[in-house]
Order: sequence, then C-alpha cells, then structure tokens
Amino acid sequence: MSSNPLSSAKSARAALAARLDAMKKDAGLTGDELAARCGWHKSKSSRISRGVTPPSDADIRAWCAACGVDDQAADLIAASRSADSMYIQWQQIHRDGMRKIHEKTVPLYQRTRHFRVYASNVVPGMLQTAEYASGLLRSITDFQGTPDDVDQAVQARIERSSVIRNAGQRFAILVEESVLYYRVADDAAMAGQLGHLLSVMAQPNVSFGIIPFGVRRSVWPLEAFYAFDEDLVAVETLTAEINISTPSEIGTYHRAFAELAKLADRGAAARACITRAVNSLG
Repeated sequence: MSSNPLSSAKSARAALAARLDAMKKDAGLTGDELAARCGWHKSKSSRISRGVTPPSDADIRAWCAACGVDDQAADLIAASRSADSMYIQWQQIHRDGMRKIHEKTVPLYQRTRHFRVYASNVVPGMLQTAEYASGLLRSITDFQGTPDDVDQAVQARIERSSVIRNAGQRFAILVEESVLYYRVADDAAMAGQLGHLLSVMAQPNVSFGIIPFGVRRSVWPLEAFYAFDEDLVAVETLTAEINISTPSEIGTYHRAFAELAKLADRGAAARACITRAVNSLG
C-alpha cells in the first residue's frame, strides 16, 4: 500500500477504469458501440476506459446497462465514490490533534446498529478506559508528531464510546490474546483496563471473544478493522486509515470476521484469558 493518498486514489481510479473496460470487452462492444448505446460522444467512453475521466454515477449505470450487467452498477458506483477518500494518512486526520476526529465520528457510532470489531494490536477504542486511552493516545501523538490534545481526545473517545451502553446497538468484538499483554499504559492502567473488559463482556448487547495464542489458525492475524453495519469498514494501518464502502470488499471483511469468530474463546474461557493477563502484571 502506498503511503501517498493521491497515488492510492489514482490506483483505485485506474482499477475502476480497468473493470469498466473489461466489462465492455466481455460484452463484445467497441468503444464507439458502447458510446452509441449510452448516447455519448465516442471519445467519452475512451476517456473513461483509459481512466482519464472519472465516471459519474449516471455514467456507470449507463455503462453497465449498455453491457447488459445492471447488477454490477451498485458495486462499481461504491468503488468510484470511495476512490478519493479510501486512503487517508493519520497525520492528515490528526493534523489538528485527535479530539476532532473523535467528535466527527460520533454520528457514525450513534447510527450504527451492528458493530463488528477485530483488534490485533490494542484494545478497541469503544472498550478503552480513560487511563488506557491516555497511554495509547500519548504514544500515538509522540510518534506522529501531531498536536498534543491528548486529554481532550481521551474525553472525546470516552464520550463516543458511550454507545456501548445502548441496548439497541449490538457489538461483536474479537481481540487476539496478545492484545491483553501489550503494555501501552502502566500496570495500574492495564489492570483497570482488563477489569473493565470483564465488566463489559457481561452486557447482553456485547459478544466478546478472545482468539487464544495456541489456536490452530484458519485465518491469519489481520490488521485491525471496524465494520459499521453493512455500509463501511475502517481498516487501520500504521500510516493510514482505509475506508472501504465497496459492497464486495465489505463482504470479504464480514466473511473474515465470521471465520475469526470461530476461533475465539468466550464466556468462562475468555474470562480465564483475562485473569491470566491480570496475574502477569507486576
């Protein structure tokens, strides 16, 4: 994955153009014939298939109709819409500090009915205590060299996380067992965080699973991701957040989550995992 958001967007545009061009060829059409079916000037189909001109939603629907594959239009439109916003560097997101991005995403958290969250590195934000979040966000701020608003960002994160107490929202959360041991805060904060997990996992609207160290993997450890209903998956890498809205890609992450869920311990076994992690603290 490129660290340049612009080049990533260009790559996504090029991939979309290639899909449209392949669709045209599969339909046995020339560029002129496709343009005629769509009612366009013949140069327009060439510009779209070469990635010179980004297609509008209407262009994509017309293209799919001309090729006899209307059912693919929704997926291609989603890919087109996400091309420019799919890859956003953390330094860009956090250029004014971290508080604003937490506040900006509150409506997304409030309207989501079903969360699917997989974490391979740290405790998911919606489960973090203030002390744990403070240690983590301090490390991120120092590493990125972005403005220091850690105290305000922690408060915004805790306020955003209040959705987990909403009985009308469901949370399916998976963490790798290693997450329980990564010391992103001091021992007292880690103990408090692990105790908080024991409390939250008892809520009826929360399904909390821990993928143990020794389990035979059918799915390898992945990058952390948050799936919001059927609409969006946010994937977290070291340098950027990748926002995925293409239905087929969202489906792939949902399928990966379902497979990972099969590996997880829950209930008494998960509580035992957490207890062992607490006992490992100095």
